[in-house]
This record gives sequence, structure tokens and C-alpha cells, in this order.
Amino acid sequence: MLQRIMGFLTAADWAAVVYFLVGWAAYGYHADRAAGAARGLRGITHQHRLEWGRQMVRRENRIVDSALTGDLMNSVSFYANTTIYIIAGLIAIAGTLDRIISIAEDLPFARVQSREAIEAKLLLLTAVFIFAYFKFTWCLRQFNFLSILIGSAPDRQAPGAVLDAHALRFGTVNTLAGDEFNRGIRAYYFGFAALGWFVHPALFAALTTLILLILWRRDFRSRTLRALGT
Repeated sequence: MLQRIMGFLTAADWAAVVYFLVGWAAYGYHADRAAGAARGLRGITHQHRLEWGRQMVRRENRIVDSALTGDLMNSVSFYANTTIYIIAGLIAIAGTLDRIISIAEDLPFARVQSREAIEAKLLLLTAVFIFAYFKFTWCLRQFNFLSILIGSAPDRQAPGAVLDAHALRFGTVNTLAGDEFNRGIRAYYFGFAALGWFVHPALFAALTTLILLILWRRDFRSRTLRALGT
């Protein structure tokens, strides 16, 4: 089936898909792992998470920390459940391709597309949200681990080195969970870009560029970043 679908994609389609995948992967590296990431939202929030850990281990009552972690888990659970519904909807749509083709042909600037080309586009969109689902569920597991770290936190009268080590452990796991959540959210953004492929490869590439610019501005040039860094 895959070989059959690949034969119906044009050079413009392949160029747009490659641009989409490379842009997504490159931005993810830049925002999460490159040296410049320390100056973005990821780096700033990591410092706040470390400070949260330092405050947590020195609190007598850690109910507030458990409540905050529970709120984070609820948010991630919402996105994970929503993603499941989206994936189910995309699979259901695969059974009504004739109707999708008819709708796509009526859109302005849309090309006449084969059933195989539509299948390829649905396959990409489904893969994007499956990726998001795995990120959200792994994030949820890591927040569970964070709850364990709250429960296993040493007494605040413990030696400073012991408290600092646990605070670092807490902040690191917190950031790793946040990174996975961000990747899941980022997949949603790129999922919107992938919708443009149903109309035209040029729109697909243009929306990918727009998403990259929006993400870059929010991660590295937003007022939220400046507020968190003050």
C-alpha cells in the first residue's frame, strides 16, 4: 500500500513533506537541546522548576506541591484523551475518502487529487497525532514519578547536600516531563500545518513556515518569556 501511495505523490508534494519534517525536527532540537534553548522558555522554566524543588524540600507541609503536580497531570490527561479522539476521528474519515475528495475539489486553489494522495495525507496527519499521544502519555508517567519524588522527599532537617540533591532530581524530572508536554503541543501546531496539504503543497509549506515563526516568537521573543525572566 505504501509503495502505491508513494507513486501518486508529485515532486512538489515530496518537497513540502521533507520541508515539514526537517523544519519540525530542526525546531525541536533548537528549542529543546541546542545551546540557545537556555535563553528560551525551556531554559527559563527549568530554572523555576529547580527553584520549586529547592522550596519543596524545605517545606514542612508539601500538600501544595502535590496539588500543583496533580493539576499538571490533569492538563496532560486532557490532551492525551483528546488526542485519542482525534486519532479515532481520522481513522473513521479514512472510510469516507470519496466525500473528502469531493470536498477538497471544491476548495479554492485545490487540485484534483487521487484517492491514494488523500490516503497519504491522512496517513501523515494520523502519524502526527499518534506522535503527540506518545509524548503526552510519557509526560503523564513522568509527572507520576514527580509525585513519587514529592512523597520520598527527605525531612527538611536533613543535611543540606541531601536536600539539594533531591531538589535537583525533582527539578530535572519536572523539566523532562515539561519537555514531553511541549513536544506534544508542538505536534498539534504542526498538525494544523499538515491540513494545508489537503489543499496544495505550497499552502502546506507556507503553513509550516508560519507555524515555525509562531513557535519561535513564543519560545524566544514573547512577553511571557520576558516576564518569567525578570
